[in-house]
Amino acid sequence: METVKGIEDGTVLDTKQAALGGTIGLFSTSYTTDIKKEGVKKKALDAPPEKWEKPLVEVKKDRNLSPNAVKVLEKRYLKKDLKGNLLESPEEMFRRVAENIASAEILYNPKADVFKAAEEFYGLMAGLEFLPNSPTLMNAGRELQQLSACFVLPVEDSMDSIFEALKGTALIHKSGGGTGFSFSKIRPASDKVLSTGGIASGPISFMKVFNAATEAVKQGGTRRGANMGILRVDHPDILDFISCKKDNDALNNFNISVGITEGFMQAVEKDEGYDLLNPRTKEKVKRLKAKEVFDLIVNMAWKNGEPGIIFLDRINRDNPTPLLGEIESTNPCGEQPLLPYEACNLGSINLARMVKKSINPSKGTWDGGTIDYDRLAYVVRKAIHFLDNVIDMNKYPLSEIDRLAKGNRKVGLGVMGFADMLAQLGIPYNSDGAVMLAEDLMKFITTEARRASVELAKTRGVFSNYAGSVYDIKGGPKIRNAAVTTIAPTGTLSIIANCSSGIEPLFAISFVKTVMDKDELLEVNPCFKERAIAEGFYSDELMRKIAVMGGINAMDSVPKDVKRIFVTAHDISPEWHIKMQAAFQKYTDNAVSKTVNFSHNAEPKDVEKVYMAAYKLGCKGVTIYRDGSREEQVLTTGKAKKTEAKEASAVNAPQPSAGAKVMPRPRPAVIKGETRAMKTGCGSLYVTINEDTDGQPFELFSQMGKAGGCAASQ
Repeated sequence: METVKGIEDGTVLDTKQAALGGTIGLFSTSYTTDIKKEGVKKKALDAPPEKWEKPLVEVKKDRNLSPNAVKVLEKRYLKKDLKGNLLESPEEMFRRVAENIASAEILYNPKADVFKAAEEFYGLMAGLEFLPNSPTLMNAGRELQQLSACFVLPVEDSMDSIFEALKGTALIHKSGGGTGFSFSKIRPASDKVLSTGGIASGPISFMKVFNAATEAVKQGGTRRGANMGILRVDHPDILDFISCKKDNDALNNFNISVGITEGFMQAVEKDEGYDLLNPRTKEKVKRLKAKEVFDLIVNMAWKNGEPGIIFLDRINRDNPTPLLGEIESTNPCGEQPLLPYEACNLGSINLARMVKKSINPSKGTWDGGTIDYDRLAYVVRKAIHFLDNVIDMNKYPLSEIDRLAKGNRKVGLGVMGFADMLAQLGIPYNSDGAVMLAEDLMKFITTEARRASVELAKTRGVFSNYAGSVYDIKGGPKIRNAAVTTIAPTGTLSIIANCSSGIEPLFAISFVKTVMDKDELLEVNPCFKERAIAEGFYSDELMRKIAVMGGINAMDSVPKDVKRIFVTAHDISPEWHIKMQAAFQKYTDNAVSKTVNFSHNAEPKDVEKVYMAAYKLGCKGVTIYRDGSREEQVLTTGKAKKTEAKEASAVNAPQPSAGAKVMPRPRPAVIKGETRAMKTGCGSLYVTINEDTDGQPFELFSQMGKAGGCAASQ
């Protein structure tokens, strides 16, 4: 057997193993991965690339993907040449990712069956049973090789720290990640600057700098960066922070949340005061009525969905590595609390594919389904294995992040398609049965995930910061990953998987999509369609009526038990939203991303009730959105109906010939258009179409919900 020296301690790899790394990037670049195994530090070294006789994975043209999924993949995920031509199919993307992530096996066992690991990983993704976060799908096996979605950077009270964080933010956004910050250590506005004798501008002024930088940097050429900004409730600038997004155009690259303490919430309940502390001097500077501050938070959230709230003490209660410091912030959607300079890679299991169906169309019956717990356990174990490999294959944008991410090895396995699972099981989302199932299901997933992490630790070792962690107790589990589960919003992932997003209710039962040539395509929830056909009440006409109505409550032709089960977000009272979040949070290591939807006519007291319920039920944070509360963000100058002449001009406008290069037209400084509201299961969708001076469509904008929410992602 021809061999090459492939690892620092003298381990010999055969040329096929070396070629694996050369083909997909592990050994063929200067990037190295440090690991510990049996006390010996090993390092993946360069090895000459060599062609495989065959790929690790044979691409299967199963085409589980929906047309919408293919469009999303082609737009954002698939490899392209410099001219924008596609270089891979969706199935080839899954193969690229599977081969790249499977190559980490060699780091722990030079004789590992990498073919088997790659085949298993490919099967999970191509079968739409599990998908990793977007950066992994986009970047694995490519030059960038940045695979994590979630980062938190420290912001200390100095110009050096602030602008070092700004630099790190740009690098993270460029690589496809989102960033979270706590601005709580920055001295308040009008405080002293000792080095110059000047006056401090305060944390909000620096948030504006971060916001502007984010606007200028496009993530990996695919999407805008996203930020989370947090300020402790006891910071002297807290009142200004709570109101800093009352103008919907302000800080539009930030989600903001108030860092709430247990002491503050107790003061709210007792209607007592609490102290504001200068972070520079640690001195008390003012005392406020806690209930008045809480009411301001509630009223601003009612107005436009922000700020959310994050319970800092609870997050740190579950901090697995307390000796490394306090957790101060989360990622942009709030589900991943992280230490400064920490990162986490996420992945989600498609629960819609974990149900054994019992449909009998020949009898015209729907017998429901059962959860396939054996398959779910298998997918959980393989997903944890996959996510642990991602840590080794990741090329982190900063060395500090590289050290801490590998030191703690946090992963975040979550779910999507929960509402679809409930529909298949015949359980209404807004029911005690659904809440009980959520709790039992997440307990099962986290238990299996920890078992998988313990098994990995037996061959790969515990995470290097294990000493002093919450697991470092006599008889405690020897675990590979400091945390294993997270519930993410899965906006685009759920489109790829053709399922409901995260743990949210159904987005819509049916809707009509109009494509560029004005053809109308009817989109129907797959589970609803199956049941409607099985029970004999399906028709395209009915589905179109449902699309117009935005739900099925008023449809006499839909059976009552079907109406009871297929509820959408605005059929569900806010109390059920928060109950569901709390049920999942009970057995989730990190946190849960969930938007509590309110109807437009909800009142501030309704928001207050949900915020208090989140506190009482043990949530780590909460965000709400009241339908229509941000519609002014997309409304533009109104316009009279188009004249027949303008319509004719648009129809008869010359079209580019086949193969002609299409160039974007310059945008005028002022442009006019119309905004239309369309009802959906998650509230109103506002679509703005602007026209040029000839009356032809020039640009289109859409808005639903708040930035960072699931509806906006959809």
